Amino acid sequence: MLLLEAGNMKKYYADRLIIEFDAFKIYTGDRIGVVGLNGSGKTTLLDLLAGAIEPDEGYIRHYCEIGYIRQFPENILAEDRRNGVGEGTGDGDENEDEERNNEWRNYTENESRSKKLLKEFELNRKLQRDGLSGGEHTRLKIANAFSKDNLLLFADEPTSNLDFKGIGLLKQKLEGVDTFVMISHDRSLLDSLCNRILEVRDGKIRVFNGDFSFYRQSCEIEKKQAALEYEKYIDTKESMEAAISDRQHRAKAMRKAPKRMGNSEARLHTRAANEKQEKLHDAANSIMTRLEKLEVKEKPKVLPGIKLDFSLTSPPENKIVLSAQKLDFSYGNVNVFRDAGFKVYNGVRTALWGENGTGKTTLLNLVFANDNKSISIVPKAKLAYFCQGFENLDAEKNVFENVMKDSVQNETVARTILARLLIQGEAVYKKVAVLSGGEKIKVAFARMFVSGANVLLLDEPTNYLDMQSIEALESVMKEYEGTVLFVSHDKAFVNAVADRLLVLENHMIHEFEGKLEEYEVRKAAPKVPNGRNAMSGGIPEGIERTMLQMKLTEIISRLSASNGDKEVLEEEYRRLTEQLRQP
Repeated sequence: MLLLEAGNMKKYYADRLIIEFDAFKIYTGDRIGVVGLNGSGKTTLLDLLAGAIEPDEGYIRHYCEIGYIRQFPENILAEDRRNGVGEGTGDGDENEDEERNNEWRNYTENESRSKKLLKEFELNRKLQRDGLSGGEHTRLKIANAFSKDNLLLFADEPTSNLDFKGIGLLKQKLEGVDTFVMISHDRSLLDSLCNRILEVRDGKIRVFNGDFSFYRQSCEIEKKQAALEYEKYIDTKESMEAAISDRQHRAKAMRKAPKRMGNSEARLHTRAANEKQEKLHDAANSIMTRLEKLEVKEKPKVLPGIKLDFSLTSPPENKIVLSAQKLDFSYGNVNVFRDAGFKVYNGVRTALWGENGTGKTTLLNLVFANDNKSISIVPKAKLAYFCQGFENLDAEKNVFENVMKDSVQNETVARTILARLLIQGEAVYKKVAVLSGGEKIKVAFARMFVSGANVLLLDEPTNYLDMQSIEALESVMKEYEGTVLFVSHDKAFVNAVADRLLVLENHMIHEFEGKLEEYEVRKAAPKVPNGRNAMSGGIPEGIERTMLQMKLTEIISRLSASNGDKEVLEEEYRRLTEQLRQP
């Protein structure tokens, strides 16, 4: 059944064309994921389709009621549009408070489902809006949308501020929705839920019939095809230019009649030579015409390699750079950590994993403050902390000036880091004041990478970044030689970046030597008769040995590489080998 159709669509902000497409339709059963760069117009597209804003040209026809989970309040979005911003990145507590009032008011209009949904979203004890965290506010918006019988649901970054448990709950609810359109940078969510992907790029839309992995594969095929077409274009262009040069050279080299020739014979020679020259000039001109009409192919962009001189940060040589023993911490009567301990290894990327409220950000704050006697930091460790604030950026200076302010690396390295984070060309001379939130995040990252810091603390680094920027950040972090301790609820990002986990639960911190996907396998494994859980090794023998062998292969690969702490890796190798030898 057709639920929505739109056509001949054009939407401008000032003189900038944000969205333009000929036709788009949504049918029952369409589960559409929307992807695109920050500022490409994704939120504008959803607002147009929902009828929240009017197009400058074209039509939109609704054949059902639409539910809408917004990322930002409508008044923030409206203010952004007046300022010519394509995507909402709003600030302002008053606007957020007003939206929360509206959410509660809308929610209580659906009393028949209130108690059940409040319990499902763990909001049944929050009987008033005061004290709602960002994650709880997001849950309230989601609960409100699911409290109504809408055949079509729109969602704009519904996982913002949700922990992995909240994301799991959202996924469960969306699995029961027949038709939705969802903007998200959560690749795992897009893969598990969507059967179509809509890409917004340069004001145009393209639809791919498949999940996110299919979309990625299609894009990779397009890139390879573009590279082949560029190579063919260059070969053809060079061949034509060589042919033109050859014919011009041959025409110029035509010999004049020798002086010993008679007049009649010389005339015949000159006529023949002129005819040959004319034919060569004609041939050269013909090839020139073909060359002028040859379709130009742009060279595919290749990200530059990073040549960071990490020795300039005077990195510590200790195996362990951060650690804690018998860590206790409370907020008033609320106990966060009780007799907790952990280790962070030198040159290793460690992710903090746990539900909202387990103390992940608190732990980063305690480490950075360095005033808790239970936490040890080696003397040569130099910490830098990213916590989604831009206080360290000078809004009146340009990107490059901000990045170079405390840099120990040269300008070439700084430009390379920015290019890897998709800020290049004239964009490096933009004032920070005019950048979007996502762009500011990337400038803050670049500044950290080229600074004298050798230990990075990152709190939710992927928030408000588009898919391409997240993948760019992944690639830079994988090549970073320092120590990283970070918090993220983006499973794909954690799997790609983290070597190990610190799992926070029940006021304790458990160390897990492996990837998130390995941890989830252990966590999901059934308990054995003695009652041991997955974290204590209670998993079936076959799965256990397979995981140990996978980990051993990874350690061998890292040992063969030139970087990394050899002693730590060799110790891990011995431990895994001993475990595999056990019956």
